[in-house]
Amino acid sequence: MSTTAPDPLATLGALPGVADAVDSVRKAVDRVYGHRVMRRRSNEVTAEAALRGARGSAALSGADWNLEEVRRRTDFSGDDESQVIGAALRLTAEAGQLLSIWRQSPLRVLARLHLVAAGGAAPDDAVGRPRLAGEPVDEPLIEAPLPGADEVAGRLEGLSGLILAGSAAPALVTAAVVHGELLALRPFGSYNGLVARTAERIVLIGSGLDPKSICPAEVGHAEQGRAAYVAAFEGYLSGTPDGMAAWIAHCGRAVELGVRESTAVCEALQRGAA
Repeated sequence: MSTTAPDPLATLGALPGVADAVDSVRKAVDRVYGHRVMRRRSNEVTAEAALRGARGSAALSGADWNLEEVRRRTDFSGDDESQVIGAALRLTAEAGQLLSIWRQSPLRVLARLHLVAAGGAAPDDAVGRPRLAGEPVDEPLIEAPLPGADEVAGRLEGLSGLILAGSAAPALVTAAVVHGELLALRPFGSYNGLVARTAERIVLIGSGLDPKSICPAEVGHAEQGRAAYVAAFEGYLSGTPDGMAAWIAHCGRAVELGVRESTAVCEALQRGAA
């Protein structure tokens, strides 16, 4: 008699409250995709969503710049905040190029994301690979205990295996788990938050939930605030059903707020005031 291995992501999708979050996200995404502006100007909405998503992700990593300042700047090689903004912009630009590779080798994509984020700012031998024992981690927002290098390697392999195996879980659940696990592991010496949020974006795009990348969850994470982000993430770290459900719901709300942002962009384009 053959048995089927349990699907841990689908199990999370069955937690109380998660189905409601998934349904709410799907309805919100469907509404913005149905906007009349999306018929002819979706590329403009995608470009604006990328910019606003990068700004939001950078804000969570300590570089909370005005959107117009991000739009105006061309040189991000200066101080630490400038480098964070530049990293976030490069990552959002790169995300859409990695979808096919993600389905085949998630770990390769994560290495590429860190390479793109670092942009030459870190020592060459530390870029694009998980940290080794004793190597420091610079992550300004997350202060949870740092897993050791061996645990990081094992859990990254486990995460990769989940993605490669596929799951019946909704895209929101998978995206939230990828995001949360990378925040928990902080596998690289720098830019882990930016990489985690970009990986969440890749899952949402590649799953078909947001194929045109117009629903920037990073905007919603930033809008809910750093304190709420950390508190929800502590739920993920707890591993309890309630904590995991709270993290997934938080990520769902972030997507909905991203949808609201892009809906406003559509309305502005429709008025000719973008």
